[in-house]
Amino acid sequence: MTDAQSRVAIVTGAARGIGAATAIRLAADGYAVAVVDLEEAAGKSTVEAIEAAGGRALAVGADVSDADQVAAAVDRIAAELGPPLVLVNNAGVLRDNMLFKMSDSDWDIVMNVHLKGAFLMSRAAQKHMIDAKWGRIINLSSTSALGNRGQANYSTAKAGLQGFTKTLAIELGKFGVTANAVAPGFIQTEMTKATADRLGVGFEDFIQFNASQIPVARVGQPEDIAHLVSFFASEGAGFVSGQVVYAAGGPRN
Repeated sequence: MTDAQSRVAIVTGAARGIGAATAIRLAADGYAVAVVDLEEAAGKSTVEAIEAAGGRALAVGADVSDADQVAAAVDRIAAELGPPLVLVNNAGVLRDNMLFKMSDSDWDIVMNVHLKGAFLMSRAAQKHMIDAKWGRIINLSSTSALGNRGQANYSTAKAGLQGFTKTLAIELGKFGVTANAVAPGFIQTEMTKATADRLGVGFEDFIQFNASQIPVARVGQPEDIAHLVSFFASEGAGFVSGQVVYAAGGPRN
């Protein structure tokens, strides 16, 4: 199977930010795209952007941390668009706080959305990939996986996604399925604006400060990450699996 026109991609958390940019890019690459977000209505603008450019897309509402909702969503996508062969696990939330202030709920919701969500979505989608003997799973990690003040929950979840990615690569490789992770640095999104708001810093000042710390002298845009996801989803990336690429405008260890 080599024609992207005959393939379906799922992008979670695709109503805005990195998810929306990724969905739009994959549609431009020729995929029919399922735009998954917590509320179906939230994905409509992404679907409209794809359709306006001549692509095919479907908005699907689902809580990725709920097994029944995930199963129903993937079944609907397979029925209405076709079997999903590319999965981008992008859905995420922030509940930042210092450890001594972090509540059980702060910890649990971040783990459930990032880690459990990626597990449930991957488990539901992989059967379609195995049947087709071709598939791509791309997980969104973060430079926060290396540790970040005030993000014990988020950093742990994003580091966990890297181990999950490598294990998927080992288990699914013989079926023609690759698994890779993208770990963005500072990307200008509503999520990073929320971080600036939490810190009590103006967003433009926050952007300028972070840009001054980045070797390429700018912060990232959602499209920067979408381009990298596009590569991992491509036919040409078939010999690249189990990798974590830090997309941060400079080297990371």
